[in-house]
Amino acid sequence: MMLSRTSVVMFLLGAVLLLSGCSDVNDSFLDPKGPIAAAQKSHLIKVTLLSMIAAGPVFILVPLMLWRYRYRNKNARYTPDWEFSTLLDSVMWGVPLAIIVVLSAQLWHNTKMLDPYRPIQSARPPLEVQVVGMDWKWLFIYPQYGVASVGEMAFPADRPVSMVLTSDTVMQSFLVSSVVGQIYVMPGMQTRLHIKADAPGVFEGENTQFNGIGFAEQKFNAVAMTDRDFDTWVNTLRTAGVSLSASVYRRLAGRSTPAQVRQTLGSQAMPERVTYFKDVPSDLFSSIIARYHTGLPIPLTEQPGGIMYIDNPTAARASTAVAPASHEGHSP
Repeated sequence: MMLSRTSVVMFLLGAVLLLSGCSDVNDSFLDPKGPIAAAQKSHLIKVTLLSMIAAGPVFILVPLMLWRYRYRNKNARYTPDWEFSTLLDSVMWGVPLAIIVVLSAQLWHNTKMLDPYRPIQSARPPLEVQVVGMDWKWLFIYPQYGVASVGEMAFPADRPVSMVLTSDTVMQSFLVSSVVGQIYVMPGMQTRLHIKADAPGVFEGENTQFNGIGFAEQKFNAVAMTDRDFDTWVNTLRTAGVSLSASVYRRLAGRSTPAQVRQTLGSQAMPERVTYFKDVPSDLFSSIIARYHTGLPIPLTEQPGGIMYIDNPTAARASTAVAPASHEGHSP
């Protein structure tokens, strides 16, 4: 007996869904790996249970009423003149009102507790990480160590991480579901986010704001590791990383995925889709933000993410030198 095409498709779809849970990379706050994600999961469960107080009876009573008062049931009570019940109205309005009051209090409390600017309480000092959103990758700068990485964000487990974020292109949305919630980043502005992982592990991070053809590739691994492994990781960047000079940053800021960055700037010794940098200027992050606060528009050839952006410093200088001459030829 031959299986139908629909059966085969359903079988394959089910297999894919089952196998998708076999990855070692965590990517859902429903399986929290840190205190922030755990609080978000708890908040979702509480809100869902409170909402079911109103939704549950609807799901149960509507089918029962349809069955009870079906056309062929002659035993159902017929009351065409009935129009009002004090008890029923009190329940219909009172229960939702009580739910709204409880939900409002719950939301107000969790909004304060899960404020992304609120530091995570810990006996250990937080690790400072500066994050820059680009097309189509994230740059992670470690100012205390003078190193940076693309495609991978490493940090010690059981230690808070204090992140300051911005964008050097269009608005983007930073998310590492297993340990922290989502936050937007925009050019010329900075925001904060605090994260912490309970134990070593690998968590998927991504951009959830569509920003072009490479959007699907803008993912990275957030790797929580032991203190010793983190020190080893930092030393690896200091020895094997690429010097992040102004010209290298200019090339990095162009449109490229993590895999393309490794291919053009990294080396085969670096992990797949990951590029390491050293000799990072201490003012790199602040200078990225400052470029958008000069009071003048940024030339299109200097704006990362734009179609006219020139990632070659020599070509950019030539373009700047030619631009005034071409403008003079069109004087009125």
